[in-house]
Amino acid sequence: MGTPDFAVPALQRLIKEHEVVCVYTREPKIAGRGNKLQKSPVQIIAEENGIEVRTPKTLRNLEAQNAFALLHADVAVVAAYGLILPPEILQACPLGCLNLHASLLPRWRGAAPIQRCIEAGDKKSGVTIMQVAEGLDTGDMLHKGIVTITSEMTGGELHDRLAQIGADLISEVLADIKKYPPQPQDEALACYAAKIDKAECEIDFNLPAAILINKIHAFSPYPAMFFTYMNERFKILQAEIMSEISAQSGKILAGDKELIIACAEGAIKVLQIQRQGKKAMSAEELLRGFSFQKDSLLNK
Repeated sequence: MGTPDFAVPALQRLIKEHEVVCVYTREPKIAGRGNKLQKSPVQIIAEENGIEVRTPKTLRNLEAQNAFALLHADVAVVAAYGLILPPEILQACPLGCLNLHASLLPRWRGAAPIQRCIEAGDKKSGVTIMQVAEGLDTGDMLHKGIVTITSEMTGGELHDRLAQIGADLISEVLADIKKYPPQPQDEALACYAAKIDKAECEIDFNLPAAILINKIHAFSPYPAMFFTYMNERFKILQAEIMSEISAQSGKILAGDKELIIACAEGAIKVLQIQRQGKKAMSAEELLRGFSFQKDSLLNK
């Protein structure tokens, strides 16, 4: 039971090691320039392997619940599925529903744990295999894998690492589930990873560089932090801190051979950027054919 790219490595591992009787995923959505129906990454992999795919709008009705129960599955593996699992689904499999959650629970429950942990400056993240319960990511924990977050790591890079680790962990748990007794979460340590609002993505250069760099890397490559210059939007995908610089927030300190922008404390040097309607590229590459006016202000 999964939908986006994050769930694909786990599904591929399950196909190799077990009999996958069915795949549940979100229904295709209209997307792209051609406004065509686009299947989820999970659906594409399932169909390539000849596995039945179901895309119910809800699992709350009796028909969907009976259809699920008739699969007689031993366990359901859940990875970023996107639908709430009611008690009737949770109780249908002898081993329950096991979720691959992209954080070290109980820290970062909720929709955007990968981005929020980098944004908060966490030094580590990981994947928790947990029993799905009725609360939001509140179930008992079975197994964890840890990743160190470096100062350069983006949300996209962490996503890909965690997706692979999740596949390894669910393989280990299903190989011998008795080795992994359920551990309750400490509610006092829980925090919520709120869904990302696009309004958060406009860069506020009144923030200190150390805070802003975390937001830039957390939201890279999607949805990406941006600023507007000459009525054109530029996404910053990677940058580094220049803490020794002090200048008015939002001032472009260099804009021809390198792009340096002042913040409330320190400045950032842009390393990777995406001009509106163009592909992502290094700042050096962009500045070969484009320049930013020195001393211009980019504050909101």
